[in-house]
Formats: sequence, C-alpha cells, structure tokens
Amino acid sequence: MEDAKIIELYNARNELAVAETERKFGKMLFSIAMNVLSNREDSEETVNDTYGKAWDKIPPEKPDFLGAWLGKITRNLSISRWRKNRAQKRSGIETMLSELEECIPSSENVEAESESKEITAAINRWLGTLEKEERILFLRRYWFGDSVAELSEKSKIPPKKLSSKMFRLRKNLKEFLEKEGIAL
Repeated sequence: MEDAKIIELYNARNELAVAETERKFGKMLFSIAMNVLSNREDSEETVNDTYGKAWDKIPPEKPDFLGAWLGKITRNLSISRWRKNRAQKRSGIETMLSELEECIPSSENVEAESESKEITAAINRWLGTLEKEERILFLRRYWFGDSVAELSEKSKIPPKKLSSKMFRLRKNLKEFLEKEGIAL
C-alpha cells in the first residue's frame, strides 16, 4: 500500500493503518530498534510504541516520507529506552555514539533549538558532498545503527578497511563542521 493511502487510513482513524504500517515498515523499524537496543523484547515494545505515536500524531501531522518519519520516531524512542537502561553493560549504541563524540557536539552543549537545526542542516550539506557509497555507509552506521561487522558483510568491504573508511568519514565531518563555524 502506498504511503499516502496509509496516511489516509490514519486520518480516517481506521485501525487498518497500524496493520498496513507494520506490514510495510515493521522489519525496518525493528532493525533500527534492535541496532540501538540489542534486545528483542525492548525492540518489539519500541516498535509498538512507534505505532502508537504515529496513531497519536497523524492527524494533524502529514509526513512527506512516512518510512523516514517512522524511522525517526523509532530511533528516538530506542535511544530514550537505551538511556533508561544505561546502567547495563556497554552496548553497540554507546560505541556508535562515542565514535561520533569527537566530530559532533553533544546535545548538552547545544544551547538552543536553532543551533540544533543549524547542525542538522550542516550535516545534511556534508552528506550531499559524499559519494553515494560513503553516504550509505555513514547513514547505515550512524542513523540505522548497523555494526561494523554488519556493514562489512553488506558492503563486501573487509572490517579493518571499513573501520578506516568510517574514521576518515568522521574526520572529514569534523573538519567540515569546523569550517561551517560549528563549535565542537
């Protein structure tokens, strides 16, 4: 079913909207949650929470890209749940976030929403300068939360070479943000 039809179902408050959302996007959303949380039960609950948020937000919201919009909700819910469960051992998301610490300022250092939007816009501009393969690798690692091992398998790049490539991408991002006047 097309995204527009699913959104129409939400607008009509038809419960089939959730079923169609799950059918079309469920695997992707579960993958995002699982990559952040590394726990099946927490991931399933997070995806269910995503469906609830979508039900509550549509209407009035009308997302242009339903999959990306749902993915953002799942990612944010997953990170919130991860922070809640933070007392547990170091997980994949912590490693992923620590890799980005040196090139992206933490949200605690960002004092205003406008600064956050400025950083987002700068990162989007930087992503636009990358080759398609690099952009996909960066987004798969730092948006979808794929591990280096998963990325290596998917991209057919040996893990050591991939780790070096990711290091160079983070270094490049840091330099780009500094040139843009973003305080790190």
